[in-house]
Amino acid sequence: MQKFRDVLSRWDGGDLSMMEAGELLGMSERQFRRYRDRYEEAGEDGLRDRRLGKISTRRVPAEAIEEMLELYRNRYLGWNVKHFHEHLIRDHDFSWGYTFIKTQLHAAGLVERAKRRGAHRRKRERKPCEGMMLHQDGSRHAWLAGQPELDLIVTMDDATSKLYSAFLVAEEGTASSFQGLMETFAAKGLPSSLYTDRGSHYFVTLKAGEAVDKSRLTQVGRALRQLGIEHIPAYSPEARGRSERMFSTLQDRLPKELALAGIADIEAANRFIAQTYLPAHNARFARPAAVQDSAFVAADPQQLAEILCIQEERVVARDNTVAFARLRLQLPQSPIRHHFVKATVKVRQYPDGTLAIFHGPRRIATYNSQGTAIQQTCPIGRAA
Repeated sequence: MQKFRDVLSRWDGGDLSMMEAGELLGMSERQFRRYRDRYEEAGEDGLRDRRLGKISTRRVPAEAIEEMLELYRNRYLGWNVKHFHEHLIRDHDFSWGYTFIKTQLHAAGLVERAKRRGAHRRKRERKPCEGMMLHQDGSRHAWLAGQPELDLIVTMDDATSKLYSAFLVAEEGTASSFQGLMETFAAKGLPSSLYTDRGSHYFVTLKAGEAVDKSRLTQVGRALRQLGIEHIPAYSPEARGRSERMFSTLQDRLPKELALAGIADIEAANRFIAQTYLPAHNARFARPAAVQDSAFVAADPQQLAEILCIQEERVVARDNTVAFARLRLQLPQSPIRHHFVKATVKVRQYPDGTLAIFHGPRRIATYNSQGTAIQQTCPIGRAA
């Protein structure tokens, strides 16, 4: 108030123009003129904010605020504000802004204020177009209410943050990695590179903390090399920052969406994730690539199925059986040779658990996950 009187006095004495007086007070010339007129008419009372004591025409009714708070307490307790706000708009016909909702939840003590962020770090730039780099990672978490922790396996594009595949399994491993890659490659094609952690199903690391041994390939490494895809190891959680942030979002949102849908088993959860959650997640969080082009290369799903699987060589025993994973697989009679004793064959185990035995390029038997023959690829009989 004193500053206004001083500036007004200097203007009245001719030391300041109307524009200069307004600049000193941080207002326009027109606003200064209004304040001058109000001061001359009513003194200091004329300068007080005339909105004080009046109810805003845009004020949200107290009943509506209480309804929103009750919704949060009874149905969405524990949800972050952004997620809750999206459901208010979509499912409950509320039209208030995110900041207003957050303020009300803070005031009611239902949501804690976020902690201050740490020092700024420069993040790695995204790849310019989709298909140049994919991320695959797993996260163990209590995804289903009242159930043991499960692993969520996610395959994501670096350029867009779009999730191509996501599903729950009891434990992450080679089979789950192949399943995620198969779902992605069959739908999109082959990427240029895959970025993963250094888990034992991805890389061989002779000593903890040291570089991976790229001369010794895991099953996943062998398949990626066979497909011509570069496999890039991450050497710290910070290096996987994009994946870490993605899982932070998933851990916050997905369990709540599954609980809201009343889902409590893996099969139903995986259907919900594929059919409902992923489309909504990608619509909300995926972003356009910097370059509207694709680095994916089309691939034959049948060939992919024969590559994205566990492959191990075995020597056939004297009774024409093959030992694999504590199973004894009986080979059928074949028209191409009298027996396979001491022959080197290759066993392939597919992500669904089924098995096949190959002699060279020829499949000679197929089995279910318990080792029971389910298909005789070669007709039974002796060679002529």
